[in-house]
Amino acid sequence: MTISSPDGVRPSEAADLSNNNARNWCARLELGFEARAGHGTVLVHRRHEGPLRVQKALYPEGPEVCHALMLHPPAGIAGGDALTVQVRVGEGAKALITTPGAGKWYRSNGPLATQRLDFEVGAGGVLEWLPQESIVFARVNGRTETVGRLAGDATFIGLDLLCLGRTASGERLTRGQLRLASRIERDGRLIWSEQGLIEGGSRLLDSPVGLCGQPVTGSLLVASEALDGSLLEACRAIRPQVGEGAVTRLPDLLVARYLGPSAEAARAWFVALWAVLRPAIVGRPAAVPRIWHT
Repeated sequence: MTISSPDGVRPSEAADLSNNNARNWCARLELGFEARAGHGTVLVHRRHEGPLRVQKALYPEGPEVCHALMLHPPAGIAGGDALTVQVRVGEGAKALITTPGAGKWYRSNGPLATQRLDFEVGAGGVLEWLPQESIVFARVNGRTETVGRLAGDATFIGLDLLCLGRTASGERLTRGQLRLASRIERDGRLIWSEQGLIEGGSRLLDSPVGLCGQPVTGSLLVASEALDGSLLEACRAIRPQVGEGAVTRLPDLLVARYLGPSAEAARAWFVALWAVLRPAIVGRPAAVPRIWHT
């Protein structure tokens, strides 16, 4: 779930940042959303350190849902960078956060790159974290962690889509590693915990019990008390046009996984699932962020 800007390019990107001799970024962004009577959801707190920020709040659906476009002008995460995003959604507030383009985990000559996403949603609140895909360069050395803390009947929808290697130029993830961890709690009770390690050159990348040689993998996590068996069946009836998809329901949680050759097909499938889930659990039709079409 890397954050990027399509027109902000780190000067040494042409060399793939293989020397990691550009300035290392230690960036932090704090966002706070609250529901205000007569005003809908308002972005009441915005603080940043380093090149990680939100330009302004947007309301394409009207005042009830605040959309935020998160920018990281260096365009990706290089060895030695450390990014932290902290989002607080108050009781009854509704926020959707996305990114303007594909993120990047650049290759490293050794230093570790880290990203931490820290989400907190109050009772009756909704946070939709819908970044665009992340491209993982060969020889990456990265770690990303997502923590969600939900109160009462809060809802969280989170998307994570990874492209392993720059497939357009024939690159595969032959070296490097990316560690992933995610954790979701409701009222202090653990409802989801997952850890993973993607290793370049590992046999699991091609194994039938691993990624089957496919370069694109992704997950959609939906934590809501409104999930039921009919929603699960409706989601399972939707199939990706390219690649494979599977949907599982756990207590208060729905998990959708994609594996295949196409980030576009993965995103289209996740959006189709979102179009079924969002009206049922948020009470609003899916409103695809306009930036996705540019």
